Amino acid sequence: MEIKGIITPILTPMYEDESINYDELKNQINRLIDAGVHGLFFFGTNGESYILSREEKKKVLEVGIETVNRRVPVYAGSGCVGTRETIEMSCLAADIGADVLSIISPWFAAISQAELLEHYKTVAKKVSTPIVLYNIPGRTGVNMEPSTVAKLADIDNIVGAKDSSGNFLNMLQYIELTKEKDFSILSGNDSLILWCLLAGGAGGIAGCSNVYPKNIVGIYENFVAGDMDKAKECQYKIQDLRAVFKHGNPNTIIKKATQLLGYPVGDCRAPFNGLVEQGVAELKAVLDHYKAIGME
Repeated sequence: MEIKGIITPILTPMYEDESINYDELKNQINRLIDAGVHGLFFFGTNGESYILSREEKKKVLEVGIETVNRRVPVYAGSGCVGTRETIEMSCLAADIGADVLSIISPWFAAISQAELLEHYKTVAKKVSTPIVLYNIPGRTGVNMEPSTVAKLADIDNIVGAKDSSGNFLNMLQYIELTKEKDFSILSGNDSLILWCLLAGGAGGIAGCSNVYPKNIVGIYENFVAGDMDKAKECQYKIQDLRAVFKHGNPNTIIKKATQLLGYPVGDCRAPFNGLVEQGVAELKAVLDHYKAIGME
């Protein structure tokens, strides 16, 4: 299985009481697959992995895999703070049927590159499922250095890395240091998807594809088809939505935007559910503009 294309870090729909809305989860899965996404990633930042219990994750993944029904690859976020817990969650996700594991760097306590290396090596020995590294230093407090990624790329079942650093040079070094290996680099920053592809990357894990999946898929599909003008058009169109991120937590805004489009996905779990009035007003204006131009 190739790690490539536009993979949606699918949000986790919830009712007002913050319980999970599994019917709407199924609806979103079908909506995204129908729009042409190349994979679904459960328990990313947009899926609120940081606030779901182990049992909730188990059921979400079971429902998700059953609903996907092998139409696209299923990625499961299984990274935890500790190595032992990460192994347990990775084995659980693999047993349920995830095609790929996405493992975020441990967070909160300071960690060295040597410790990161040992952490991932230890986890990789315990599972045979392909692993995609997840670098998001803004949330974990540590950047996975390109040299560390290059070393981990030599492990058979570590097959790719998602870079959400927002630092294009960091992502470019990931690509350069692994280009001779069977290893895929994915942009975790939606603004850099096309530039990742141009540099030799494989695509993106794109939060904005929860809102406008066809447009985000268009970045990749037009690039592959050689139509750079259309690929650039799709890439630039999402900037207005991303500009609203200055008003709050990005995944809170993504979920609110999806809700405002008419899908009953609910709010993010408290306390990560606030959006100032100015932010809501700007978001509505952006969505109205997109509606006027027929964006999907």
